[in-house]
Amino acid sequence: MRIVLVGPPGAGKGTQAAYLAKNLSIPHISTGDLFRANISQGTDLGKQARAYMDAGQLVPDEVTIAMAKDRMSQPDAVNGFLLDGFPRNVGQAEALDEMLKSEGVMLDAVLDLEVPEDEVVKRIAGRRICRNDSAHVFHVTYNPPKTEGVCDTCDGELYQRDDDTEETVRTRLEVYHTQTEPIIDYYRAQGLVVTISALGKVEDVTKRSMEALKKDREG
Repeated sequence: MRIVLVGPPGAGKGTQAAYLAKNLSIPHISTGDLFRANISQGTDLGKQARAYMDAGQLVPDEVTIAMAKDRMSQPDAVNGFLLDGFPRNVGQAEALDEMLKSEGVMLDAVLDLEVPEDEVVKRIAGRRICRNDSAHVFHVTYNPPKTEGVCDTCDGELYQRDDDTEETVRTRLEVYHTQTEPIIDYYRAQGLVVTISALGKVEDVTKRSMEALKKDREG
């Protein structure tokens, strides 16, 4: 299957993408991974992206699109993939359609993870990260540490990242509504959108997603 995963920040796209890709036996292709891989490998595209990033500028769509095209041409993606973070706007969605059309294939579904805005703010603004190891993540409501402000694993100090504050989260949501959300209407016009509630346990969201994708494919 060829799937695009969309949803606001805090919807759990990365987590769901990993589970779904494994269940469907297709590669999970995320924009973040594309950038990191190209930059670390010193590819021409990676060098271009790094130059923009070092200058504090957004990486142009054409660079991101070229990275995605290169990754989707790899052998493991021939029979399908799950895109996470791409396309990010309608222009990129149109470019993806052209890419796939040139290969004689098309998307099977666009999975829209739906989360109320207040829940997004609660999820992200409540995160606390360990200063000693960023892999140690807690949440003031959903996964609180035994001692407030102290990591259960290493006793390191827990802190809130600058981009996890409520004000920053609401700004990120505004960017999502303005730039990315329009692709849902773009794909809805093609009959590709499958909307899933991303509330509840991770495994429950995955189960709902798999059932919806199966039903959509059979339909």
